[in-house]
Amino acid sequence: MKKISIFTILSVLSVPALAEESTTTDIAPVTADAAVVAAPVVPDAQPTETGTTLDDTTLSEPMMNEDAVVADQEKMPFWRGFQIGAGISATGGLNGFVGYANKDFDSFWAKRFGVRLDFSTTRPIRTVISDGIESIMGDEGIDIGDGLSVNDITLSAKHFAAMLDFYPFGDTWFLGGWRLTGGYYMGDMQATAKIAGELDGISGDVYEFELNGTQFRYMGNSVHGSAEFNWDYRGPYIGTGFDIGLFAGLKIYLDAGVVFTNRAAELDLNVPFAGLEINQNGTWESVEDNNLQSVVDDIIADTLSDAQSDLDDLKFYPIVKLGFMYRF
Repeated sequence: MKKISIFTILSVLSVPALAEESTTTDIAPVTADAAVVAAPVVPDAQPTETGTTLDDTTLSEPMMNEDAVVADQEKMPFWRGFQIGAGISATGGLNGFVGYANKDFDSFWAKRFGVRLDFSTTRPIRTVISDGIESIMGDEGIDIGDGLSVNDITLSAKHFAAMLDFYPFGDTWFLGGWRLTGGYYMGDMQATAKIAGELDGISGDVYEFELNGTQFRYMGNSVHGSAEFNWDYRGPYIGTGFDIGLFAGLKIYLDAGVVFTNRAAELDLNVPFAGLEINQNGTWESVEDNNLQSVVDDIIADTLSDAQSDLDDLKFYPIVKLGFMYRF
């Protein structure tokens, strides 16, 4: 009886201990990898040691902003489209311009408009112009009738303009280079022609000529006269043109149009009185000695009036330009 009681007590004490050991052994072996896989995804940001939070949105935000800026630049490339050009203007001299025209805009209208500031002058190429005129005139000058010839011409011109260009076809290949242009021009052209001078091939000691039906003559083989042409114009401009691409932004450009101006060209004729004689009813009289300057002035005025009336009807100043341009 005593032995059974001791065995029973030992059994009661050992069963709970075994049960506790078995339970601990089944639950405890959990590895780190298993913990990571089993861990639930918590959307809330976790605090760091510095007190700030880090999540996917915070990490990706700078990269997203940078991509958006690049996309906007590709969509609206304002920095492109600046252009410069240099060429020759048939009625202005050495021509140049600066402007802006961007064909990369997505906007239907923005890609079709451009602006330019245009300027020209003959000052840098006066020698070239003079040589060209002399080659055209030759050694004997240009015969203008009534026994008069022009043996020397000087020419100068300049202009400044602000223009708005419209490209109807936008960035279409080839046709996209055609433009219609409107703007405002200010400029002038001056030309001086020396009449006669020392002429070869004239026999005798007298040079005769006629103005407005009146005969004049210079004693000796010399004529001392000059004619001046001055056109100070300004007004609205309408024209057309194109630019054709060559390579790497380099293009050929052409402009042609007219300036509508209410300022006609003006003529002036200078005939020195020294050595000049006028035929008065079959008698040659010295203009300088007999004080006939007023008579000669009236004759010259009548001659200029006839020519000036023709010029007054000319209210369109032509503009033609050809050159190279570069668009950035």
